[in-house]
Amino acid sequence: MENLKEKSREYRRNILKYIYKAKAGHTGGSLSCIDILNVLYNEVLNVSPETFTSPDRDRYIQSKGHCVEALFVVLADKGFFPESDLETLCKYQSHYIGHPTRKVNGVEQNTGALGHGLPMSAGVALAAKMDNRDYRVFTLMGDGELPEGSNWEAALTAAHYKLDNLCAIVDLNGLQITGPTKDVCNTEPLDKKFESFGWAVRHVDGNDVVALKEAFDALPFEKGKPSVIIAHTVKGKGVSFMENDLKWHHGVPTEEQYKIAMQELSTAP
Repeated sequence: MENLKEKSREYRRNILKYIYKAKAGHTGGSLSCIDILNVLYNEVLNVSPETFTSPDRDRYIQSKGHCVEALFVVLADKGFFPESDLETLCKYQSHYIGHPTRKVNGVEQNTGALGHGLPMSAGVALAAKMDNRDYRVFTLMGDGELPEGSNWEAALTAAHYKLDNLCAIVDLNGLQITGPTKDVCNTEPLDKKFESFGWAVRHVDGNDVVALKEAFDALPFEKGKPSVIIAHTVKGKGVSFMENDLKWHHGVPTEEQYKIAMQELSTAP
């Protein structure tokens, strides 16, 4: 597990490095969800550059597409493309733009329009059932996109078809671009809502790689039901002056802030 913890620190440094160089990006959300991506790609998903075209690979669809910097950093580390490609992040004619696109190797679906990841994932999970394949489908949603009605149509459908090969993860950091999620459009009690739609629910510390690994290892939480992991995270996790501060939703550090942040991430336990 110590290797996973070090991976999270490495990923956080790389997220900041490429956002700082690009002068654009979603810093806070990428830092809140990176531990989830770390555990998924290094411990859970049956997918690699060599198996990415296999019909039996696990699928990961990032519904909160605006936090693509976290996904790009992990995909580069796993060898889907050279890390040097990220030097072009948000540059003219680069495929490495502000949302996932299938023009980048390793990206399963174009996303970014919020509320679409779960519906697509439910469809892909249903296809697995119909084709008698054993692959699993994972999607990462932001808590700020949950008021989108398409999520709840998909939740209803996934339960109806007993898609226990589907796992949704909610990055519950409590902040979205316009304010605290509870003030913009409150979706609590989230666990009760998913349960009422027929899902099996588990809460976890979304910045604890050990707890995340245990939760993923327990899937499906109930046979015949889709699973949702409500991952309690901290926006801007890992950098003291970014944590729980709304302005870092898509804030870009100055040179001084960047140096301080990298120093903190280099000495973090």
